[in-house]
Amino acid sequence: MKGYINSEVVINFLDKFSHNLSKKTVVIMDQASIHTSDRILNKLEEWKSKKLEIFCLPTYSLKHNIIEILWKFIKYEWIEVEDNRKLE
Repeated sequence: MKGYINSEVVINFLDKFSHNLSKKTVVIMDQASIHTSDRILNKLEEWKSKKLEIFCLPTYSLKHNIIEILWKFIKYEWIEVEDNRKLE
């Protein structure tokens, strides 16, 4: 598929995906605007009736994101100040 992903593309995919589900299935999505659009939110009940539930991750939280904690440590503890400027 060429092009870009938007809410319509996500909706079309999830509509097709949910068509023949035989047991409860959970899709995890982040807080990207294409995942939180009104069109997506309006489909949640329909998908739920087809055994597809959407779990939305909480908004970005540095203290809960282990890779960000590691990156902060590397950036401020391991990398020399001169090298750090090159990364920004």
